[in-house]
Amino acid sequence: MPVVIVKMRKGWSVEQKRKIVKEFTDTLARTLNIEPELVTIMIDELELENIAKAGKLRSDTL
Repeated sequence: MPVVIVKMRKGWSVEQKRKIVKEFTDTLARTLNIEPELVTIMIDELELENIAKAGKLRSDTL
């Protein structure tokens, strides 16, 4: 039972998330030769104030 945790910033549409989980599920099921029902995808959405890159908060770089 593979579990994938996707951490990403808030703001992506539900349709984009649907596409992400479909693609991850299809790839894992095909690669591992398992049923898609065995794949769990969890999306952890983060506020930009909780993401930093190059020593700066993403919320400060917009």
